Amino acid sequence: MSLRAVLGAVLVVIVTSVSGWGAFSLPERLVFDVSWSGIKAGSAVQEVVLNGDVVTITSTSKSADWLSVFYKVDDHMEAVMTKGENGQLFGVPRIYRENLSEGRTRFHKEVTFDHTERNAVIVNFLDNSRSNFTITPITFDSLSCFFFARLQDLEIGKSFYIDVFDGKRLHNTEVKVLRREELKTDVGTFKTILIMPLLKTNGIFSKTGELYIWLTDDERHIPVKMKSKVKIGSITAKLVGGSYWPEKK
Repeated sequence: MSLRAVLGAVLVVIVTSVSGWGAFSLPERLVFDVSWSGIKAGSAVQEVVLNGDVVTITSTSKSADWLSVFYKVDDHMEAVMTKGENGQLFGVPRIYRENLSEGRTRFHKEVTFDHTERNAVIVNFLDNSRSNFTITPITFDSLSCFFFARLQDLEIGKSFYIDVFDGKRLHNTEVKVLRREELKTDVGTFKTILIMPLLKTNGIFSKTGELYIWLTDDERHIPVKMKSKVKIGSITAKLVGGSYWPEKK
């Protein structure tokens, strides 16, 4: 799994409940440190705001100075979600934007979702191309897909599924709920639930590697830690700050 995949994964774990925001306090800002085999490799920040019936998730990730010398990461992603058609606050993504700079690779595109017509329009700003793709009634993008995950009851030993459109393909992705663990971190000790998505797509659910995510064992399911094995060592993301903290156990 690439640094980008893990940095991206850090940035997408925010959710509400179907009937309302429940225990979630908005605006919310989460800050993460990302390390490779114990060496700091970057940082990630996620901010979520609610304006009327519109939820906007804005995420940025940057590589550390030493890594930027030979592989610079400077990514910006945004997902806009609106109220569901039947009136519930939780809805589906309407617009997804990404402007990614990773080494010599660039991505700059926008995806507009029409769930009524089951269609996604993809605009690539680098080559000025435009294309259409058929989606399911409830399809998430690479940033908002984990919006749905924190909504689940997370029953140990069970799985749930998310339809994720990564800009090229649509994948029905399985997420396994593994076990409960008490996790010690620099900011405290937390009771957590460990989940693992079966990685298929680009972005948060990358095609390679294994991604483990520790969420607080409460109704907020705040990400405390993420870890991915790579060919040499592992990449770990840890929550280090922000404007909203889960209750320590």
